[in-house]
Amino acid sequence: MIRERKRALVGVVGGILLANTGSYIWFPVLVATLGGSDSGFWAGVVMCMTYVGRLLATFCYEGVAARAGVRGGVFLGTALEAVALGLMGFTDGVLAYSVLAFFIGFGSGTSFPGLKNVLVSFPEDERPKAFSAFQMAGQVGLFGGALLGAVLADVELRTLFTVVFVFFTGFCLITSALIPRGGFGGAPDAADGRVPLFSLTAFKGIEVRGATRYFLLSAAFWFLSLGFVVGIPLHMDEYVPGWAPSAPFWITGLSILVLQYPLFKLFNKRFSPGAVMAVGLAGMTVAFLAFGAGRTAPWVVVGCLTVVLGEILFVPSFDLWIARRVPEDRLARAMGAMHFFRSAGNMAGSLAAGILFDLSRSLGVAGGNWYVAALLAAGCALACLSGRHSGTATGTDAAGVDVTENDVTQSEEAVRENV
Repeated sequence: MIRERKRALVGVVGGILLANTGSYIWFPVLVATLGGSDSGFWAGVVMCMTYVGRLLATFCYEGVAARAGVRGGVFLGTALEAVALGLMGFTDGVLAYSVLAFFIGFGSGTSFPGLKNVLVSFPEDERPKAFSAFQMAGQVGLFGGALLGAVLADVELRTLFTVVFVFFTGFCLITSALIPRGGFGGAPDAADGRVPLFSLTAFKGIEVRGATRYFLLSAAFWFLSLGFVVGIPLHMDEYVPGWAPSAPFWITGLSILVLQYPLFKLFNKRFSPGAVMAVGLAGMTVAFLAFGAGRTAPWVVVGCLTVVLGEILFVPSFDLWIARRVPEDRLARAMGAMHFFRSAGNMAGSLAAGILFDLSRSLGVAGGNWYVAALLAAGCALACLSGRHSGTATGTDAAGVDVTENDVTQSEEAVRENV
């Protein structure tokens, strides 16, 4: 059994490495291409459709896993993603790209939870190392994909997406070959039809008493994060054409790899989660101001080195904040709510990034889109500071019940198991 888990871990880690590498090859190039040939709005629409697909997949994943098993669900998701990406190179027009982007997102939303389920089914003492390897592989894939994307930035889209298809085919094969059919905890049995193929029960977790405003803050963060992801390739094509559209992502990828653990450890020891989140958002504010005011290559580097503070500090601190605010018996619902609000922020951020980019150009306000993002990031940072004491180790939960240090520890462990 230990040997089987090692094989499965190799499959999961290798799969996410190949998936992130392939993803960061294609999307910066496609966004920049659409921004130049059509508009920032249509580039945002295409990226938004990937997140529409991912969100819809959350309502189907349980039914797919029940019928096909964990491995089968991963295979179907990655195969769908690979085929859609391959077809991207043989089509044209924003309508066709949008349809294919939906299937790319749906495939990702089906396969990614399956990979996480494999790791969650590991024995408790093996999970931290497994999730650490998973996260590290994702960051290495981001960095490698951005570098390869820079090399392939000037090739035809048909060639570009053929390379991406090869990566995702490898993703499909390695995960299917090495992970067990039902993980290590089994899969739901749909033989009697008790698990529907499509279910809206995920909506039940959206409202968590007393924590909704925190989820709205999370949605705002992911709105800003996707604003950067979609906005920076458009920015590079317009203001820094000498650099590849993916160049900012290898800067951010390398920065996260080097700084994530030591920086979060430093701040987490000294400040409450709310204060740490505020620092992360302040870094994003500085980055957006740098993108807007500078617009040249050196300012892009400065912005990329500071925008990563959001990923490094906000994301893990938000998990801790929720763990300290939501009682353990409501954490499962909180996980569903977190996913929903993240998806909503991703979709809105993708669209808004393209719209604001076009608007800033039409109004003749260079960098105006980044100023709007900076204003929102600063407002979110102030909101974090105003509620920073709610993240302390002792206090009351959303229903006014005393929370003990032991309760907090148990909640944090539950969150880590669900990440």
